[in-house]
Amino acid sequence: MSTAYLFPGQGSQSVGMGKDHYENNSKFAEYVDQANEILGYDLKNIMFEGPQDALKQTENTQPAIFLHSTALYDMLDANPNMVAGHSLGEFSALVACGAVLFEDALKIVRKRGLLMQNAGEQNPGTMAAIIGMKDDVVEDVCARAREEVGKDVIAANYNCPGQLVISGDVDAVKKALELAKAEGCRLAKLLPVSGAFHSSLMQPAYDGLKENLEKLDIQEPDCPIYSNYTAEPTTDPDEIRSNLLNQLLNPVKWTQTLLKMSDNGADQFVEVGPGKVLQGLVKRTLKNVEISGHQ
Repeated sequence: MSTAYLFPGQGSQSVGMGKDHYENNSKFAEYVDQANEILGYDLKNIMFEGPQDALKQTENTQPAIFLHSTALYDMLDANPNMVAGHSLGEFSALVACGAVLFEDALKIVRKRGLLMQNAGEQNPGTMAAIIGMKDDVVEDVCARAREEVGKDVIAANYNCPGQLVISGDVDAVKKALELAKAEGCRLAKLLPVSGAFHSSLMQPAYDGLKENLEKLDIQEPDCPIYSNYTAEPTTDPDEIRSNLLNQLLNPVKWTQTLLKMSDNGADQFVEVGPGKVLQGLVKRTLKNVEISGHQ
C-alpha cells in the first residue's frame, strides 16, 4: 500500500473548528496556544467562537486552516509515501513532510493571507464555479471572455473532472459564466471570495511574498511533495520555493496532482484538516482507492 496525505485549503473552515481537539488533546492545545503567541493575536477565539465574518477573512482563514491541519497531523502516527495540499494546504503538506518548521510556515501563511487579501482590494476580482463541463471547454470559454472583455480570466482550480473554478476580473468572469451557460454547463455561479486568487490579479501578493519565501528555510522533505503549480513530485528545496511563489498567479492543478499520485502508486488517500472537501474530490477523480480523513 502507498499512502498519500492531503491537506485542505481555503473554504474548509467553520466556526468551532478544532475546539474538541483543543479540549481533549494536550498536544493539539499546545499548537494552538503557541500559534496565538507567535501571531500576537487571538486566532484561537476566532476559530472556536467566530464570528463567521472574522473567520472568513483571508488573513484569518489561512492561518486557521493551516494550524488545524498541522496540529492534527502531529497527533497521528502518520508515515506518508507522498503529500500534497490544495493551495494554502501546500504549506501544511510541507510541515507534514519535514521540509519547513511549523513556526516558520505559520508566519509566512499569515503574511500570505494578508497579502492576498490586500491584493484583492488593490485589484478587485472574483472567482466562479463551473460544473459539468470539460476542462478544455472551460479554458476555451475563458479565452473567449478575455478576448471580448479585454481583461484577464483563467481556469484557476482544476478541482476534479467536471468541477473547475475560474478567476479574474469581475466583468471577464461574468462574461465567461454567460458563455459557459450558453455552452450548456450544469451550473455556473459566482463564489463569495475576497479576490481573484491564482490569477494575474494576485501580482501584488506575489511581489510581497517573494522576499519572505527567499528567507524561508526549506529542507529536503522526508517524502515527495506534489506541487499545485506543476502537479509533479519534488524533493528539491529550490523547486519547492519556486512552486510556492508561482502558485499565487497560476492554477491549482488538483485533478492532475491526484492522477499523478495514483500513477505513482498511491492507493490510499488520507485528508487531514477541517472538512471533507478533498475526500470528495478524490472520490470524483479516482476509482478503486481507499479514502479516509481526520477532521
